[in-house]
Amino acid sequence: MGGFEGHLYPGLSLFFYGLYHARLVSRALICNYPVQYLPRRPWSKGRWAKLQQIHYVGLAKILSSFILVAQEMHNIQGQFVLISKIYHQRNFLYHKQWQHLTLYTTFFLSGCVDVVSQNLLPQRSPALEQGAQGLGMFLILPLMVSHLQDSEGVELQCHVLLIQALFLLLLVVIAELWAPNVRRLWVMKAFLYMITGSWLIQIGFILYKPISGHKWMDGDKNDILFVTVFFCWHVASVAILIIWIYGISFLWYCYIC
Repeated sequence: MGGFEGHLYPGLSLFFYGLYHARLVSRALICNYPVQYLPRRPWSKGRWAKLQQIHYVGLAKILSSFILVAQEMHNIQGQFVLISKIYHQRNFLYHKQWQHLTLYTTFFLSGCVDVVSQNLLPQRSPALEQGAQGLGMFLILPLMVSHLQDSEGVELQCHVLLIQALFLLLLVVIAELWAPNVRRLWVMKAFLYMITGSWLIQIGFILYKPISGHKWMDGDKNDILFVTVFFCWHVASVAILIIWIYGISFLWYCYIC
């Protein structure tokens, strides 16, 4: 996720995925549904029937992964290889780019699982989709930890806070595998997905396009301290946004349920 775009696009993907889950959990709480994912509608006949059955969230994951890979490959200068072979030496190259591509592969696989579960299986399997999410988070977390090796100052603090959100999200996703119908976990998952996405976007602005026009200084303790303050503001803002989504959903679904 190098460069401003490398933080913006993954952040938007995670944030909108969190919005999607916020809508699901709001509907489940308001309409008193026992499950988060409603059963799939029976297949109907007609010219546009199959388009109504497509799991668009899974397709959005697949499409976003292709866009992220294309953006990453576009920023690579020279030949993209894994190992260099110069004078009988073997050196790994583009380690961060390979980390990014591995992250994007998890998005792609999660989208494929969603599409298969929704469109190809006789009955939708939420456990399969949740398992794919858990596996993806289990892969993302150690990659982000190794991402800290070349970081310092402001960048290090930004990514430490990101890893904190990812770790909590991993715990929630794993807990949901054993307790899939606990509504508190649904709320926490939507909340943490949105925090992770919004903070990833903020990292792009802090490191590459500061809104103030002044570069953040790694040697300035005030800048490092204010990174944590901004993260807390993100947490509070996402909490307010989820409450707002619930309020709008209540006005919408109270006439339907």
